[in-house]
Amino acid sequence: MSLRLPTTRFRAVFALGTRPAATLPLPTTLGKPNLYGEYDDETGQSTLYVGFGTGQIHLESAPTGVEFHYHDAGGDDTDVSPWNPSDTASLVDWSTQLLGDFHRLLPDLLDDVDDAAAWHDAGLDLWVCEVEEPTKLDLIEVDIEGELLTLPWLGAGHVEHDHVDESAHGALDDSADDDREHPIALLWAADPTSSPDRPIAEAWLVPGTEQPVTRALPGVDWDAVGWPADEVLAWLEGIYLNHHVLPDPAGTILTGVLERLGGIDGTD
Repeated sequence: MSLRLPTTRFRAVFALGTRPAATLPLPTTLGKPNLYGEYDDETGQSTLYVGFGTGQIHLESAPTGVEFHYHDAGGDDTDVSPWNPSDTASLVDWSTQLLGDFHRLLPDLLDDVDDAAAWHDAGLDLWVCEVEEPTKLDLIEVDIEGELLTLPWLGAGHVEHDHVDESAHGALDDSADDDREHPIALLWAADPTSSPDRPIAEAWLVPGTEQPVTRALPGVDWDAVGWPADEVLAWLEGIYLNHHVLPDPAGTILTGVLERLGGIDGTD
């Protein structure tokens, strides 16, 4: 069993302005959605993911408005909505407005989210945005899960982990593609000052689970790595859980902001 830091209650105060999406109805039959948003600094495009157990809708800002598509319960793209026409119409209206509300606050909102997460990482439990004049403020309260306590890298050289690039890193056998989700490679370099480029191990999720699977790659000189393969894999599992399974503070705070913008955080 690995030790884990406790879950903490964190409060953050944002200036979100008007929240039109919060005034729109969301079909109650679908349950509460899982929300996540992203922003591309280069293109200025924002993206919103709205997920339910029965399917997802993904929306992107575009010069002509908002573009969207659906995913079925298995996560595959589909041109057909997973929901009935009435629920679909309400969900599209709500999600489109929510993306608009989110996009209006970018990119400054993400800077504020990162600042709030930094305060949490420093052990503080309240962050308040800066405002130049009196304005309406919104209090976001979220539970941030504690990370597993992991050792630093105790082997030789230097390691980094990255998404698997089959052409560059010799990823898992093609036959395993359907049985793994979100694979990463552990890259190693003997010189601590060099950028790691030698894959020595991989980790991934079995679809539908949150438990990582790890394997050592063949042909690795573990004496040179300076740490036995089984200990490297145990270490990689903890790193994978912290960085790819457990929600990070910034993502948790952002989700709380999106729920507040959409009026589904239980405070309206």
